[in-house]
Amino acid sequence: MDDVDFDELVASLTLREENQAIKSYQNTVAVACPACEARFDDLVVCKENPTSLNLSKQLDLCVGSADGQAVLFTHKK
Repeated sequence: MDDVDFDELVASLTLREENQAIKSYQNTVAVACPACEARFDDLVVCKENPTSLNLSKQLDLCVGSADGQAVLFTHKK
């Protein structure tokens, strides 16, 4: 994700949840995933190390990092 402007990417998304462990954004404008170039559904920023995620559905994930934090791009199946 070195060539991706993370702040610009996040500015295009809608904040859905923020707590001590994560920050979650919804992709409401069909931004392309920087890893696979397909539209992604949500972006999850892991603020704590380690962080546990409880996923309620099966998802494909693309993973990157920004500012030393893991970022997950979810793709609903």
